[in-house]
Amino acid sequence: MTSALTLHAQTKPYARDSSLKSWWCILSTTFFLAVAVAGTFPVLPLIGRIACSVLSGLLIVRLFVIYHDQQHRAILPRSRLAAMFMRLVGICFACPNAVWRSSHDYHHSHNCKLRSASIGSFPIMTREQYQQTPVGERFLYLFMRHPLTILFGYVTVFLFGMVILPFFDSPRKNMDSVPAFLLHAAVMTWLAIHFGWLVLVLTWLLPFMIAGALGSYLFYAQHNFPGVVLKDNKGWTYEGAALESSSYLKTNPLMAWFTGNIGYHHIHHLNHRVPFYRLPELYRDIPELRRARTTSLHPLEILRCLRLKVWCVETQRMVGLRGL
Repeated sequence: MTSALTLHAQTKPYARDSSLKSWWCILSTTFFLAVAVAGTFPVLPLIGRIACSVLSGLLIVRLFVIYHDQQHRAILPRSRLAAMFMRLVGICFACPNAVWRSSHDYHHSHNCKLRSASIGSFPIMTREQYQQTPVGERFLYLFMRHPLTILFGYVTVFLFGMVILPFFDSPRKNMDSVPAFLLHAAVMTWLAIHFGWLVLVLTWLLPFMIAGALGSYLFYAQHNFPGVVLKDNKGWTYEGAALESSSYLKTNPLMAWFTGNIGYHHIHHLNHRVPFYRLPELYRDIPELRRARTTSLHPLEILRCLRLKVWCVETQRMVGLRGL
């Protein structure tokens, strides 16, 4: 059995991007998104506009994953132009650069540690912690993990969690939150006044609701799934957290394209410098990576993941409220 450290070493040759391919992914996705957004205006029949709206939401997810990879320096690590463009993407997608990088880097360094799992991810309590917590804190904990919170992730996770809350927590550090909030408020107001509620919904709200819901669920299912392993600080290792506490989310080729291969999340946590377009190649080449703990976007699998609420120390698994 190949050790985790050896596996990490085997991933290093794949941790090199192709500038040409990276720019093609960025520019083609941005172009497709611009075309899809244009199609939501009154230039097509209503059914075509709805289709373009849904397509816009899925393309936002893809461009966000590309943004996520650039923030990790997995693609175009030395390109100032890419850094500037992605900073604008972060503002446009209600996920400013400073907020995302600080929380997400922390998440990678503390993934699925019981004492710090809530930073950059969804909070996780042990059963004992939950039972000893006051009612108000229990309500907040369950609210943060509630399916409706994930469904309305554009508001709860992104606008509130990534923009408003970080700014009030540390204004100087998170000044990018100001243009992000103002941009979203201004665009929605402008669309409603000049084009009406239908354009507002199809051009802005529906795409961001789709992207926010899918993105929030991906955040959730990557580390909240049946079979996940959580550790206290003493037993935690970076490689173990990647291989035992991060899921491989199986998708069809089309959804893999829209989600930027983020389903190969166990490999991403093993080496976050591997570009997203090389993850399937790495998965094929190293047999040990194909033994990952898996989930999918099948409705029953989604239900199984969403039912998980707390970590049971005795059984070493996540359980639902009935397990209390």
